[in-house]
Amino acid sequence: MPITTIRHLPCAAQQTIKVRTARHGRSSEAEIHTILEDSVHPGECLHVGTALAELGREAGMTNADVDALERNRDTTPAVPLEWRGGAD
Repeated sequence: MPITTIRHLPCAAQQTIKVRTARHGRSSEAEIHTILEDSVHPGECLHVGTALAELGREAGMTNADVDALERNRDTTPAVPLEWRGGAD
């Protein structure tokens, strides 16, 4: 696992980390690890399927509506695009 060094961290940030460390009962390294993980992987992710299902419920769609959409869906395979780049 790579090692990261953070230089010139403001005193206020260092104090805040010390307070969080004491409050959560873990080492400074563990606290900083948690802070970084939480910032790059926020707990609330958008799940597209869930969002679409909720949208359908809000719109009042029923299973019959979904079945009708499925019956009328174009199932023709898509034609891949062909690159026609110009000469450089």
